[in-house]
Amino acid sequence: MKQRYVYVLAALLAVIGLSVFLYKWQVLGFPLSEDQEKPVWTIESAVRFNSGPGSIKVQLHIPTLTPGFRMLNENSVSRGYGFSINYGSGGREAQWAIRRADGDQTIYYRISVYEDDSVDESDTTPPFPPLPVINEPLKTAADVLVADVRDHSADTASFTTELLRRLNDRSPDPNVELLLASVRNDADFVDIARTMLAAARIPARTVHGFPLAGRQRNASLVSWLEVHDGDQWLYFNPATGEQSLPDRFLVWWRGNEPLVNVEGGSNVEVDFAIQENHLDAVAIAETQAAQRGASAVDFSLYSLPIQTQAVYAVLLMIPIGALIMVVMRNIIGIDAFGTFMPVLIALAFRETKLLWGVILFTTLVALGLSIRFLLDRLRLLLVPRLSAVLIVVVMLMLIISLASHRLGMETGLSVALFPMVIIAMTIERMSVVWEERGAADAMRAGLGSLFVAIAAYIFMGIAWLEHLIFTFPELLLLILALVVLAGRYTGYRLTELRRFKELSAD
Repeated sequence: MKQRYVYVLAALLAVIGLSVFLYKWQVLGFPLSEDQEKPVWTIESAVRFNSGPGSIKVQLHIPTLTPGFRMLNENSVSRGYGFSINYGSGGREAQWAIRRADGDQTIYYRISVYEDDSVDESDTTPPFPPLPVINEPLKTAADVLVADVRDHSADTASFTTELLRRLNDRSPDPNVELLLASVRNDADFVDIARTMLAAARIPARTVHGFPLAGRQRNASLVSWLEVHDGDQWLYFNPATGEQSLPDRFLVWWRGNEPLVNVEGGSNVEVDFAIQENHLDAVAIAETQAAQRGASAVDFSLYSLPIQTQAVYAVLLMIPIGALIMVVMRNIIGIDAFGTFMPVLIALAFRETKLLWGVILFTTLVALGLSIRFLLDRLRLLLVPRLSAVLIVVVMLMLIISLASHRLGMETGLSVALFPMVIIAMTIERMSVVWEERGAADAMRAGLGSLFVAIAAYIFMGIAWLEHLIFTFPELLLLILALVVLAGRYTGYRLTELRRFKELSAD
C-alpha cells in the first residue's frame, strides 16, 4: 500500500474519533474529568386553592426560554388531576383538570435545571408594538416624558436606562409623578415602564424569575424588564436601570398575564421553594442525551452493568499500553521479550502496585530461570519443558504467598493474580536468548521488558486518562491512527542514534 493511503486512513480514523468526541463533549455535555459535579437547582411551585364541588381547571406559567440554564427534568404531583403542557402567549403553560373536586386542593409542579452558558435566547424578533391607548391627562404626560428621554439618549439601551432613571428619581417631575400615581407594587412599576417604551415604539416585556442561590423555602418572584434593540433582547433592572440580569437568574415566565389561572377555585396562592443539589456530570449528560434522542447514549459504556463496566475499564486501557509499546520499540528502540508481554505485565502491576509488582516479578523470573537451567540437563522436549516451568511458577507463587502472609505482608498474596503463562513464557524466552546470544542480551531484553511494563503501567494508571477513554471510547480510533502512522516509520531509533554516534562524527 502506498504511503499516502496510510496517511489518508490515519486521517480518516482521527477525524471520525475526534468528531464523535467533540459531539459528546460539547453538545451532549459529557465531562472530561472524573468525579465532576454540577449544581442542579430544583424549583417547586405549590398551587393552593379552595374548590367547591365542581370541575377544576388550573393553568400555570412554567419556564420556556431560560438563558444560561438547561432543563434536566420536570414533573407534576397532583392526585386525580389530568396533566398536560401547552403553549400560550406567555410561553409554556402547565394545565391540570379534574371533573369533580371539593375542599382544599394543592397541586405541585417541579422542574430541575442546571447551568449551561451555551443556552441563549432563540426567540424571534418581535414587531414594533402599537401605540398604547392612554387617556388624558396621562397621555400628555407620557408624550412629554418620551420626547424628553429621546432627546437625552442615543439608542434603545440608553433610552431604557434614561427612562428608568427618570421613573426612579426620588424627586420626580410632575409628569413622572402623575404616571406613577397608580403604582402599587413592582409589577405595576414595570408595567408603566413597558407602556412608556411602547409609546416610543420599542418592543418590551416583563420578565419574572428567581435569582438561584442555595436553598430557599419561600422564594419570591422578581420582575425584570426585557427590551429588544432590533438584534437581541436586553435585560434591565427596573429599580436602577442597570443593563444586566442577576447572577443565576432563572426566567420563569414572560408577559403581563397572571402567573396562575384557576377556573372553579378561589383563594388561590402560589408558593415557590428552591433547593440546590450537586449531581454527577455524567448522569446529567446521559439524561440530556436521552431527552434529545441522541443515539450516542445508546452505545455508552455507562449503560452496561456495573460488573461489565469494571471489566471494560481495564480492557480499554490495553490500547494505551500497546501505544506505549509501539513508541518504545519502534521510536526509542528498547528491546523486549514478545510484543504484548510487557503490556500484560503492566496489567498485573495494577493489582500488586508498582513496587511490589517489580519485586515479585523479578523474584519469580529469577527463581524460575534457575529452575529452567536445571531442567536443561534432563533434555526435555518443548511442550513438557514449558509445562514443567509453569508448574514450578505456580509452586513458587504459592511459596511466596505463604511466606508473605506469615511475615504479615498481605501484598504478596496478590502475586496469584499474575498471568502465570506469561511468566512461564518469559522464563523460557529469556533462557533461550541466554543460550543463543549470551547473558548480556538476555538481561538487556529482560530489563527492557520490565522498563516498558513500568512505562505502560504509569500511563495505564492515570485516572483522568482512564475516565477519558471510558467515557469517550471513540478516542481509540485516534490511538489506532497513531499506531498506523508509527507502523510506517522507517527512520533511526533513538538508541541507534547513540549507537552510531561515532560514525556520524566521522
